[in-house]
Amino acid sequence: MLFNVKRVNAILLVLAFFSAPLAGCFGSEGDTLEENQGHWLPPVEDRHGMEYRTDDVFSRVSRNGTYETDFVRSIYVEIPEIDASDGGAGVTGGAEVHLGLWMPLIEGCEWDSETIPDECKIPVITEIGPYYDDGDVDALTPADRLGRFLIENFVQHGFAVAQVSVFGTGESNHCMDLMGHDEQSGIKGAIDWLGTQAWSNGRVAAIGKSYDGSTPWNAAASGSEYLTTIVPMSGLIGVHDLMWRNGSMEARGAIMHNGVYGSFGLDGDSGDIENACEGYLEGYYAGPAAYMTGDNLGWVGSDYWEERHFLTRALEMYGGSIYIIHGLQDWNVDPHMAFPTHQMAIDAGFDVKGLYGQWAHDYPDRDDGHSSLSSGRGGEAYPYTLRWDWGDDLLEWFDFYLRDVGPQPRLIAEVQDNMGGWRVEATYPPEDVEWLMIGMDECDYFGSAVIGSSTQSHFSCPEFEEDTRIVGTPTFHIEAQISLFSTSGHLFVEMQRSSDGLHLGHAVMDLRFHSGGKEGEILAPGSTVIAKMEFFGMDVVVPAGDGISLFLSQTGEDYVPSPVSMQAVTVSTDAASTLGLSIVDRSCEDLFLPPMAESYPFCEN
Repeated sequence: MLFNVKRVNAILLVLAFFSAPLAGCFGSEGDTLEENQGHWLPPVEDRHGMEYRTDDVFSRVSRNGTYETDFVRSIYVEIPEIDASDGGAGVTGGAEVHLGLWMPLIEGCEWDSETIPDECKIPVITEIGPYYDDGDVDALTPADRLGRFLIENFVQHGFAVAQVSVFGTGESNHCMDLMGHDEQSGIKGAIDWLGTQAWSNGRVAAIGKSYDGSTPWNAAASGSEYLTTIVPMSGLIGVHDLMWRNGSMEARGAIMHNGVYGSFGLDGDSGDIENACEGYLEGYYAGPAAYMTGDNLGWVGSDYWEERHFLTRALEMYGGSIYIIHGLQDWNVDPHMAFPTHQMAIDAGFDVKGLYGQWAHDYPDRDDGHSSLSSGRGGEAYPYTLRWDWGDDLLEWFDFYLRDVGPQPRLIAEVQDNMGGWRVEATYPPEDVEWLMIGMDECDYFGSAVIGSSTQSHFSCPEFEEDTRIVGTPTFHIEAQISLFSTSGHLFVEMQRSSDGLHLGHAVMDLRFHSGGKEGEILAPGSTVIAKMEFFGMDVVVPAGDGISLFLSQTGEDYVPSPVSMQAVTVSTDAASTLGLSIVDRSCEDLFLPPMAESYPFCEN
């Protein structure tokens, strides 16, 4: 499971990385490939009474399809775009990606025939990633990560399912390119092959979580005309976009390519020479250099990180629909990968849906992962986090966007707050957000104003007179002076509920990036700046009579101060420092219960 490496050293990162939760599917009444039964799935607000199977590790669709599953096919797709300039298999010859393909058994449809009747042509759902044979089963075995869920749920309904290995992993050759242009060429080649087969209806979906949730964005950036819908779950919109936040680097940022994933392409055989390709070699300097600077190195002429940013190209090149799924307690692939992406995609003219629950780096339907969440990290929202109707949601989505069956799904955002309550929003963050500004001179201050490696201080702000729902990305602007012995400083802020210290959110910043964004500046020693910090995505409720506290430290979570920002920072406690809370007015009347869940205890009075 991608990126479970954030809070440990490089070796443990790789080992933890491979411990993925399981997956799966099922149902009741049959249908056929040709049937269009209208809007068979009730709106999400009306599904509370629906019953689903819960005896597997994943959710099942509520109605079985009519088809059995054919034997798995092992496919190698040649990628002619990889040439000598790319190194690796471009030099040794014959770049190819490998995939396992499952198809339904449909009477009268012979998949290996060169002539296929139109009524036999079917769409394809792909999961594309690096883990087949590298920490998981091979690509010809249904993966508990997600593949078995897709195969057992959707092949019976007339979809093909493909498990695809990216370059340098599984049975695919060339080198492990960590989401670069070579990897994109391999992804596009696989999708184009699936979309042009005689049995294909020319529509292909890409779905997955973590690394496998990033390949849908990479596929969208490739410009394949056959990619019709993407379902990125906890996926990256870009590698640097995730690993650096306001110049602050996650502990794994500098080593992701060669320290974590580079080993996937090295197994001691003659094929190891294929790792001598451009992207792999660039990884050795791009990570450490970005750690030093906090930016994407574009100013030195490097395109390593820009090449691994997908969102901009995806919004320009892609022509399909987008269903974003992300955990609001996912601190492996942080929620800023989904916000403001959701609204950006709407603004660019795409059909967009979102599912945003209080789970961690997980799927919407995995009880083992959801039930293990701790307090302040999703624990209060369980078991309402579990979405047993997720398989049905995807069936409705794939029916419409892959084969024009049924009415169009609602283009909404389903959002869960930290206490468990689900609601429907037209977009996320909501359009009717209002800003509540709190000056730090209104709050009580405790501790030293000098924030160092062993000192922490905090603000305790007044209680709220009514329930307050904080959504999106609140801001914290604070005047900060760096050390006379440094050219930057580093701040981490945690927002807690005052009454019990419940974690609500956090923000981080290297002060070279004090204005926000991706472009920093070299500061003179002793400089004073206004650090315009922005919290990571959150959706939390602070009850009436309670308040919030802000705890300031040098760093937190898994963020590492740069070498030039390790000295103490002195912060101001006057009115120049402000907390901006983005709030919306919602009540229990705006909430819906997910299937097979009891009533919300906080709404019973």
